[in-house]
Amino acid sequence: MLEGPSNQMEMEVAKKAKKKIVRREYTKADVKELRAHSKAKTPLAKIMKLTKRTEGSLRQKVLKLGISLGHRR
Repeated sequence: MLEGPSNQMEMEVAKKAKKKIVRREYTKADVKELRAHSKAKTPLAKIMKLTKRTEGSLRQKVLKLGISLGHRR
């Protein structure tokens, strides 16, 4: 097996790229906060930072709740 600088570098990159996914349930307070942001037309990027959730997670939740999210042009 070759242990050259390029092969070793690839292994380090592969180790760093792996990130554990932590799933968190939406609480009643989270849902209330989402509804408030929807009404205030808060940009999605800002909501993502505040709630520490991904765009996909937020969009799926509001889809199930039947509300819109982010600024509407």
